[in-house]
Amino acid sequence: MPLSAFTNTFAGNPLDRASDRRSDEAWLSSQLASAESLALAVWNGRPLVEKTSGGGVQIAYLPARLAGELSGGPERLLFLGLWKETAVFAVDLEGFSDPTEGPLQGLGEFADLRQVALALPGPEAAICATAKSMFEWRRKHRRCANCGEPTDVKDAGWKRQCPACETEHFPRTDPVVIMLPYHGGRCMLGRQEAWPKGMFSALAGFLEPGESIEEACARELSEEAGLRTLTVRYHSTQPWPYPSSLMIGLLAEVEDDEGTPDQTELSEVRWFTREEAKALLAGQVEGLFCPPPLAIAHQLLKAWVEEG
Repeated sequence: MPLSAFTNTFAGNPLDRASDRRSDEAWLSSQLASAESLALAVWNGRPLVEKTSGGGVQIAYLPARLAGELSGGPERLLFLGLWKETAVFAVDLEGFSDPTEGPLQGLGEFADLRQVALALPGPEAAICATAKSMFEWRRKHRRCANCGEPTDVKDAGWKRQCPACETEHFPRTDPVVIMLPYHGGRCMLGRQEAWPKGMFSALAGFLEPGESIEEACARELSEEAGLRTLTVRYHSTQPWPYPSSLMIGLLAEVEDDEGTPDQTELSEVRWFTREEAKALLAGQVEGLFCPPPLAIAHQLLKAWVEEG
């Protein structure tokens, strides 16, 4: 049963993470060797997928034993969890040579997750995002932040431990507030100079230490657009595997419909009526567009439009 009435892309991972099994090396070895167990392959951040008979795509699962052979050891393996009674692993493949032109020939193709996320079944997109985020964390935390020595994989890929000072390191998730400010019947979107021409989106920023979600929302709106926040409403969250963020979606009522871009984070801001925002969502505003349904920014704008 879903925890909420709304699930963003990359949320809704259906696997039982079975965290109590992660330190049971004998059980993990038996599951990796089992003919029933499955594995997702990820090459340079791209999951292995295959086309379905209906024209969509799905994860191209490998036998877990093959993933174990390809991994060369625990460093590139991750136990994702259980699908009912079936163990599901992930293997991280790196390098210039596409494995589908070698050991995985004929088993599918590696695809950019952003490009195929909406074509994948929602639960499968979430599984892919989990694996991608975890492997990104592994790549960037190979050395101990305490003493600088190389760390070892522990707990089926969900922990790293320094053999020198015994410090334990766990995956990090960076919380980001993303908010749609509105006043009366208009909402504001902003754009950064580096974005594609004509793209406008919700405002966002990282949560800072010692700061509540509401405080972060108010600070970011003040810093980036000179807006004073009156109230903050929660909409939903989205795991965002680029590399490992949790987007906290908010609707923020602000004091007025002025706003000035800070020219550092934002180069331009625009206010939209509900009808204009509806047209923007539908791709009917010449020269302007907003993020696709994949992104929580799209869903925030859609939610505000549907309130009117």
